[in-house]
Amino acid sequence: MGQSSRTPRTVAVLMGGPSAEREVSLSSGRECASALRDEGFEVTELDAGPDLSERLRALAPDVVFNALHGRWGEDGCVQGLLEWLRIPYTHSGVLASALAMDKQRSKAAFRAGGLPVVDSLICRKADVMAAHAMPPPYVVKPNNEGSSVGVYLVNEAANGPPVLSADMPDHVMVETFAPGRELTTTVMGDRALTVTDILTDGWYDYDAKYKPGGSRHVVPADIPTDIFDLCLDYALRAHEALGCRGVSRTDFRWDEARGVDGLILLETNTQPGMTPTSLTPEQAGAAGMGFGALCRWMVEDASCNR
Repeated sequence: MGQSSRTPRTVAVLMGGPSAEREVSLSSGRECASALRDEGFEVTELDAGPDLSERLRALAPDVVFNALHGRWGEDGCVQGLLEWLRIPYTHSGVLASALAMDKQRSKAAFRAGGLPVVDSLICRKADVMAAHAMPPPYVVKPNNEGSSVGVYLVNEAANGPPVLSADMPDHVMVETFAPGRELTTTVMGDRALTVTDILTDGWYDYDAKYKPGGSRHVVPADIPTDIFDLCLDYALRAHEALGCRGVSRTDFRWDEARGVDGLILLETNTQPGMTPTSLTPEQAGAAGMGFGALCRWMVEDASCNR
């Protein structure tokens, strides 16, 4: 898409959709729609369903703000539809979205870029439940979901392999558990904003991410300068390795006992949450940009990618 000089005025906020992260997406979408109205845009909220193409054709917005999360909305599918309709949209394009959602393939891209990741395998669900796929501790998760949906931690004391729920896919990712503190960094365009240290009483799961009081955030993180700077560097390099645009957020684990060698890149999220408890708006605020200004920047950035 070439550069456009047109100032966007009408915005369609895509939200909801059919994925496992529907409720988070609805929350993100409502927050962003409200903020964009306050910024002076004409906003229409669209709960994305099978008739999305027809509704977008009729509406013909200047920009789509993609507040969808999870499969279909975050994996390149809706991005392909928006490319077909020639409507500028926020966040990454088709290839970067698909690559980031596929955890195993994104790890390959990170490794090629010299970024530190843990070993992982793609295994049949039945095989994972029959025997340990690797020595514990390890993590089992879907290869193409986000927000800690369907994540199992198998610790060293486990007597046997995990019993996975019926809604887990037929093939899953099994990866070496990376111990340590949970850190995250948002990239906005060509700038890494800051580092947040995420504190929880246990596993940083879906509830810890999205329920009020589920986790505490220290921003900027109180960590050594070399680790802080590496998070910024790695997040920007991950953003570039996947070909992301707009806003992304990269998550890390840091094992303090191992120093620099203990910093591991977990994954990059091309459409970070935009709820009241979300990390990216909080990091933007720490960098001096309020929530409304962040949403405006994302819309105006998207309008340059027509």
